[in-house]
Amino acid sequence: MTAKVRDKVVLITGTGGGMGRAAALRFAAEGAKVVGCDLKEDGNRETRRLVREAGGTIHTMEPVDLGDPEQAETWVREAAGVHGRIDILYNNASACRFAPIGEFPLEDWHFTIRNELDLVFYTTRHAWPYLKESKGLIINIGSTAGLNGSGPGGAAHAATKGAIIALTRQLASEGAADGIRAVCISPGYVDTPGTADFTSNPEVKEKLLQGNMVTRAGRPEDIAGTALFLASEDATYMTGANVVVDGGRTAW
Repeated sequence: MTAKVRDKVVLITGTGGGMGRAAALRFAAEGAKVVGCDLKEDGNRETRRLVREAGGTIHTMEPVDLGDPEQAETWVREAAGVHGRIDILYNNASACRFAPIGEFPLEDWHFTIRNELDLVFYTTRHAWPYLKESKGLIINIGSTAGLNGSGPGGAAHAATKGAIIALTRQLASEGAADGIRAVCISPGYVDTPGTADFTSNPEVKEKLLQGNMVTRAGRPEDIAGTALFLASEDATYMTGANVVVDGGRTAW
């Protein structure tokens, strides 16, 4: 165990699997006190079991729909009460829908805005007073879709992730006077339960990997490791940054 985040209170959204579970495991392994939430009750309980079996500290709440502003406020307030403070807010949770722009159902557009952008605003807004007190950190999960688009059908996803990158810079600006840092991580293609539906097609997966310099898919642990660095004393000069973790895809 290192002292990177030891005893820090870290709120992580979407801990029921994928990148959220990897983040919970990694931060807890480094001595952080994790408070997680998810809509997926079974997945969240499994994350809790895995963290505790590994000797980590975690408290989870489920089901929590962070796209509902009242539930988001309640979760932040109750999560802050578990250990009496918030040092890091890790906005990981998201859900999106895809369709060609000319056929994009309004319901799916609003679903994606709600579940990829609104929930980040809600949790951050309510965590802000606690972060001011702790001179804390916000870690947002963006995407290379917010930089280069998301391919056919990804209009809503590209829009929300571009907005999250911009929102991160705004949070860094507004938080600077109070010692709050805000950073964004923009992954490329990462193998998660959320991407499995379309990457189970070998042709689709091959196309996703074609642009990579690192000839493999990203892993949730790759993103968790980057987040751990950004949360550490080694990164205290970083704020407003968007860190791209994409196997070199956007560097061509």
